Amino acid sequence: MNWYIGAVTAHPILMAIAQFSVLGTFGEIVSKWIVNKKVFMPFKFKMILWKMVVWTILAVTIKYAFAGFKGYVQALVEHDLLPEAAGTNRFFRAFVLSVFINMQFGVFLVVFHRALDNIVIKVKNWQGLDKGMLSMIWFWIPAHTITFMLQKEFQIGLAAIWSVALGILLGFFNKKQ
Repeated sequence: MNWYIGAVTAHPILMAIAQFSVLGTFGEIVSKWIVNKKVFMPFKFKMILWKMVVWTILAVTIKYAFAGFKGYVQALVEHDLLPEAAGTNRFFRAFVLSVFINMQFGVFLVVFHRALDNIVIKVKNWQGLDKGMLSMIWFWIPAHTITFMLQKEFQIGLAAIWSVALGILLGFFNKKQ
């Protein structure tokens, strides 16, 4: 694990990109496998590359949001707009951070992700966006609460792994009968 911590510390943006471009894209592929009940290549090579580019862009925004929202929550504590426990209690701090990041940045991220996906397929597909928004409540807030309880070096990696987990869950929810 020392090599991982060293790489994440030395190259935080590049490591976020590497993890999200691979795992985020893989999550979308696994979702298609589950929906269609078979392992196959659901996207053409060009589409896989595009999805990796999309996840690369998202990775950079997520990495900056993780850092920025930590400062945001700390500033709210310092200005007495959140209880002191949000700055000192590990679980409470992680939960508050997860709520703020998902309810503010998460909304943007869901819409931005869909907009980037729409560019390549040249379609205005906004169906199911409500499900993406709801996933912040039932999936991302609990998942990121766990994420933010970890030491900083493991947070982006776990967030990328969560994208595979969400792909699996969404695959089962959308499974063909």
